Amino acid sequence: MTVATQPDVSVIIGAYEAMPYLVECLASVEAQTIDPARLEVIAVDDGSTDGSGECLEEFAARAPMAVTVIRQENSGGPSGPRNVGLGKAKGRYVFFLDADDRLGPEALERMVAMGDENGTDVVLGKVEGVNRVAPKSMWGKTLGRTDVFSSNIKFTLSAQKLFRRALLDEHGMRFDESLFTGEDALFTMEAYLRAGGVSVLADYPCYYLVGRDDGKHVTKTGSYTLRFDSARALMKLIADMVPAGPKRDTLMVRPYLITLLPQFGPKFLTDDEEVRRHKFELAKPLMEAYWTPGVARGLKVHERLRLHLVAMQRPELLPDVVKFVKSKKQAAAILEKRGTRVYLVYPHFRSKAAGVPDDIYRAEPREARVFHGYREAAANTFLRRALRKVRRTLRARGFGTAAA
Repeated sequence: MTVATQPDVSVIIGAYEAMPYLVECLASVEAQTIDPARLEVIAVDDGSTDGSGECLEEFAARAPMAVTVIRQENSGGPSGPRNVGLGKAKGRYVFFLDADDRLGPEALERMVAMGDENGTDVVLGKVEGVNRVAPKSMWGKTLGRTDVFSSNIKFTLSAQKLFRRALLDEHGMRFDESLFTGEDALFTMEAYLRAGGVSVLADYPCYYLVGRDDGKHVTKTGSYTLRFDSARALMKLIADMVPAGPKRDTLMVRPYLITLLPQFGPKFLTDDEEVRRHKFELAKPLMEAYWTPGVARGLKVHERLRLHLVAMQRPELLPDVVKFVKSKKQAAAILEKRGTRVYLVYPHFRSKAAGVPDDIYRAEPREARVFHGYREAAANTFLRRALRKVRRTLRARGFGTAAA
């Protein structure tokens, strides 16, 4: 009698109207260099009518690894199929593979090895875009062990990561089926925060993010109100799990920058008055609850300025700023305080009618460094200033004059 061994990784594929992309997706699973005995596939056909279900059945009949195919009525989003797959998974790790994307041949072998070697709970494999832009800022170098605060991984919150199943089971983690966009951001951020370490595999393309020619990719569809739902859920998760302070601010930059700010970009110029009013209305409680000076400092000037106007409920001032940003002009720089302060002259700068504080226009060092004449204030400037004040006080009182 043979005893079934636990697979190292369960690949969960949710498929809905995924043809013909599903063919290449499954071929990339079949081509994995990891021993097929270490792998299982759980594929959920979410009510497809284009032959995706039949394609999965054919794959199951020929594949060298264990394959389970589940066919169900359409659930309306990616969360349902992923949760069904997660409930069936037996692997030490799970990997969520979208049916229109594909894996690099050594992806699973390398990611499992990385997780095992470092004892980490989440492994990110390098993502490359095919007819689509992929996230880039987190692939600078391979990191055996990092976390969400000291790396750029907060800017990739898609579900296509390797997750240790014990972590997900311990905390009862599942995808939020009430969200129709951003559900993976919520799941992945929670995993980052709960993980006993995260690994980044940056020197091998593990995942190919494929842009669909038919425009049916989930991130391209949906009402703007869904984006606010997504931002609200992610902000609440971060606030619930991370105490107020610099660490929370670091993470809050992500939903403000990636989810909320685009609602106040070029599209805002073509929105009718009712939609503009509604967007400001939806943003108001989010700005009141989570917008802080620490979050503001984590943004570029034009990003900070737009969100400040949203926070102040000044929709009449926003179009001028959006038009300026859309024109891709470089804002003029004003250097003050011997070059240690740089202000960028975006619309409404020092306008009495607008009343926007100068600090909103002040560039942080990473943005100010490109301007000729900028001098980064030394870290001990405050101490030097305090020391000079003490010396002046002592001289005024008659102390220290002999040494002078």
